[in-house]
Amino acid sequence: MKYLELVRVYEDLERTSGRLDKVNILSKLLKKGGKELKDVVYLIQGRVFSRLDERKLGMSSRLILKVMSHVVGIKIDEVEKEWRKKGDLGNVVEELLKRKRQKTLGFKELTVEKVVNNIRKLSELEGKGTVNKKVQLVSELLNNAQPEEGKFIVRTVLEDLRIGVAEGVLRDAIAKAFDVDVKDVEKTHNVLVDYGEIAEKAKEKKLDKIDVSVGKPIKVMLAILVKDVEEGFKSVGKPALFEFKYDGFRLCVHKKGNEIKLFTRRMEDVSKQFPDIVKVVKEHVEGSSCIIDCEAVGIDENGRYLPFQKISQRIKRKYDIDGMSKRFPVELNVFDVLYYNGKSLMNEELKERRKILKKIIKEKKKKIVLTESLETDNEKKALEFYKKAVSEGLEGVMIKNLKSNYKPGRYVNGWVKLKHVLEPLDLVIVGAEYGTGKRGGLLSSFDLACRKDDKFLKIGKVGTGIKEKTEGVTFRDLTKELKPCILEIKGKKVKVKPKVVVEVIYEEIQKSVNYESGYALRFPRLVRIRDDKRIDDVNTLSEVENIFGKQRGGK
Repeated sequence: MKYLELVRVYEDLERTSGRLDKVNILSKLLKKGGKELKDVVYLIQGRVFSRLDERKLGMSSRLILKVMSHVVGIKIDEVEKEWRKKGDLGNVVEELLKRKRQKTLGFKELTVEKVVNNIRKLSELEGKGTVNKKVQLVSELLNNAQPEEGKFIVRTVLEDLRIGVAEGVLRDAIAKAFDVDVKDVEKTHNVLVDYGEIAEKAKEKKLDKIDVSVGKPIKVMLAILVKDVEEGFKSVGKPALFEFKYDGFRLCVHKKGNEIKLFTRRMEDVSKQFPDIVKVVKEHVEGSSCIIDCEAVGIDENGRYLPFQKISQRIKRKYDIDGMSKRFPVELNVFDVLYYNGKSLMNEELKERRKILKKIIKEKKKKIVLTESLETDNEKKALEFYKKAVSEGLEGVMIKNLKSNYKPGRYVNGWVKLKHVLEPLDLVIVGAEYGTGKRGGLLSSFDLACRKDDKFLKIGKVGTGIKEKTEGVTFRDLTKELKPCILEIKGKKVKVKPKVVVEVIYEEIQKSVNYESGYALRFPRLVRIRDDKRIDDVNTLSEVENIFGKQRGGK
């Protein structure tokens, strides 16, 4: 497929606001997809790898300035000047390529295959001369690109496509293109989490052949917030399973013989970062193969649970792994099993899955235990259990339908959570402002946004809860995370690509005309960077509205 053909679809999608229209445009493209179908799906998502692939392109906006200077033959300062004016590097590239009069000697029309191959090679480069090699790979594409092709090549390299295609639109387009049920596409995505592969399976009418597989991460089941025990019972029915809710991080543990893989909620493989957990699973989980759902919680020398911040640094750790595991030990709290000895258990009732867990987990305090739980239909006993969790410093309790299957994502009548504090929000940073004085050169005021479909709507600013130099999230940490995401600079203000997710607490949610969301956070305070979450995990506007209603007594 010619890359220009795909670019024409990008342009159509950019101009189209209606969801059904987008689905129609995409489905027509997918029908044409031959051997490049999987790559076309990835490109529509603004990437060249599967979502589960952890390879990084390592291209920053600054490096693109160098590429453009090389391709067009002007100084980097001039390219940057255009960037400041237009605010989008893709648009800058398009404009500069229009000005470029002479075609490169040996000009070759770009194909999808060529674009994908060159961009993928960026992830393979390391060591001396890497920067120049990356510049050459992207320059080769831009030297052969039409102006409009150049715009989308750069946006793809920067992983900032911005054509308004949410996952739901892509899901529906695959179903329409290959005449399969949307529910089957979504069900398959919960297991494969790879729309490229799903499109191929849908084309071959093989969606029903796919099931959960040990070693491949899947989406996890999530809970809806309730305000009290009574609402919890109303949501999931009686009797219900109550479990302690821990302030740790979610881990799906895959075991196949002696091979153990640990996946976070974001489906990242962190097996190397937690050799202590791998060892515990080998010694204390019976069966030839299984997938168990757990919460890894930090503990001190007395076995008391620690807040997430104390162990969060272990997730991204690459060095001194053994030392970190000794300084920040964790206990694995197991609460579900999705697969056991060659059989998927996702369609089994929770009550049956819990019975299997009790058989296969050999508990050892401070190493691996089943979550503390209570099965009851008595509101008084349930409330006492909740109070016990809070008194022990935990977040609250999970309340679960004993007849529920394991369904990835949030769904009614499945799991709910009851917490002793107003629900924190996971929001994404979409802008910031450079500070002055001791914060000179550092970003110090951050624009927060919630999610509505594929858009991010501002809901406030935060500058508190962030440290100068001490333990916790620092201004330097956030600046380091956000600099590669900068899309536009105007004076001291910057616009950033929605990528860095943070947890924020606040006094209350208020109505506001100052933000697109229609709401503002009163006295927001940043708690932590949510390394374990992606931007599609950001709280939605409807969830914000739900919390707003609850804080007002449900009115």
